[in-house]
Amino acid sequence: MDFSWSDEQLEYKRAVIDFAKKELRDGLMERDQKAEFSRENWNKCAQFGIQGLPFPEAYGGADTDILTTMLTMEGLGYGSADNGLIFAINAQMWSVQMPILKFGTEAQKQKYLPPMIRGEMIGAHGMSEPDSGSDAYSMRTRAEKVEGGYVLNGSKTFVTNAPVADMAVVFATVDPKRGMWGVTGFVVDMGTPGFTVSRHIDKMGLRTSPMGELIFEDCFLPEENRLGPVGAGANIFKDSMEWERACILGSHIGAMELQLEKSIAYAREREQFGQPIGKFQTVANRIVDMKVRLETARLLLYKVAWLKSEGKSAVMEAAMAKLYLGEAFVQSGLDAIRTFGGWGYMTEFEVERDLRDALGGVLYSGTSDIQRNIIARYLGL
Repeated sequence: MDFSWSDEQLEYKRAVIDFAKKELRDGLMERDQKAEFSRENWNKCAQFGIQGLPFPEAYGGADTDILTTMLTMEGLGYGSADNGLIFAINAQMWSVQMPILKFGTEAQKQKYLPPMIRGEMIGAHGMSEPDSGSDAYSMRTRAEKVEGGYVLNGSKTFVTNAPVADMAVVFATVDPKRGMWGVTGFVVDMGTPGFTVSRHIDKMGLRTSPMGELIFEDCFLPEENRLGPVGAGANIFKDSMEWERACILGSHIGAMELQLEKSIAYAREREQFGQPIGKFQTVANRIVDMKVRLETARLLLYKVAWLKSEGKSAVMEAAMAKLYLGEAFVQSGLDAIRTFGGWGYMTEFEVERDLRDALGGVLYSGTSDIQRNIIARYLGL
């Protein structure tokens, strides 16, 4: 594994950071307080090429390798500080665009990928339900086979992008008795009769990323809306989750790096008892731990990206990266607040927002407990 970067890659990362600082930061505190999604900033990211990074040029993408994509996401997380917007973009890229690219028909690819990459269309991913979160395959949403297609009934919850989405990739079972092998994927457009989006769901963090519920009531979908073969939904979902777990926290590396720099600067300038607080060993040790977490997380992320670039399986490694990055961001968020003291607890310093945003990382794309279960299984336990 060679994680050295070319001058061209580093220059692109700097360009991403400059773009994010200039275009994505204005009004962030207010948007966070109002739980407001910025379609304007979403479109700016699309125009810059973010949504199309690893996707083929044939569909409007940049055909960028996955390592460069992760480096770009680092830069985006460092420059923008809007964890919610980047989370929403990642959710579309890895759990909507990627399964359509890998399992969709050519007609589905042509219909959905170019407009999503251009920012003209936003996609959502519906798997979790009110009664099935970690136990995803015990879903109640049904897809009844009828002449010419399927009729869907059920609901999906905790759906990122739902309130602003133009389409969704959803999963339903054609036969509950078949368990995971009855799960089947579908693509569905907003405005389809019987398909509605319910209330906006307010969240503790990632508040600039909209979340809602998808409701299906006798929703007819023609045969061409099925994604992949009947019963292949579990494999499609597992594949997209491997991509998502490997990549969705890439921007956290950049956010953690910015967090570390802010903490170092504050520890140097803030004085108590006649000296900078960074001279106190307890404060210095916290910042050292932040640095160690950052570099360890970065290497885990790069290894997963390298494995994916080599076409190798990375199920366990993706689970390890998701587990470690998710929990590292939370702990570093706590350490940053302790370093800033009372000011870290105040909204105006924009330190507490990272901690609120980080907590979601131990839940979405499979909780930390689920990641541990995956790793244990691959260890033969």
